[in-house]
Amino acid sequence: MSDFSTSLSFAASGMEAQAQRLRHVSENIANADTPGYHRKLVGFREAMDSGLVETTPVHLDQSPLTSVYDPGNPLADASGHYDGSNVDLVIEIADAREAQRSYDANLKLFDQARQMTQSLFELLRR
Repeated sequence: MSDFSTSLSFAASGMEAQAQRLRHVSENIANADTPGYHRKLVGFREAMDSGLVETTPVHLDQSPLTSVYDPGNPLADASGHYDGSNVDLVIEIADAREAQRSYDANLKLFDQARQMTQSLFELLRR
C-alpha cells in the first residue's frame, strides 16, 4: 500500500511545483510591458530526504532589459529611451505549455494511483 501512497505523494509534489511555475509564468506575461521588470524564474530539485519535487527560491532573470524608444514617456532619458522588460512572450508561452503538460502528466499519474488504491480497497473489503 505504501507504494501507492508514495506515487500519490510524488505526483502531488510535481503538480504543486508545476502550478507554482505556471503562477510565475503568468506574472511574467502580465508584466511584459512593465518598465524595468525582470522575469521571474523558478527551478526544481529533488528533496534529498523524501525524493519529492521541490521548487528552488524564485530568482530574477538578469539578462539585459530591452531599450524602448518613446520620447513622450515620462521614464525616457534625454535620448528618448527607457528600460523595458526582459520578458519574451514566445518563451513564456512555451514555458507555460511545458508546465501545463507536466502538470497534466502528474495529474494522470495521481488519478491512476488513486483508482488503483480504490480498487485494492474494494477487493480487500470482499
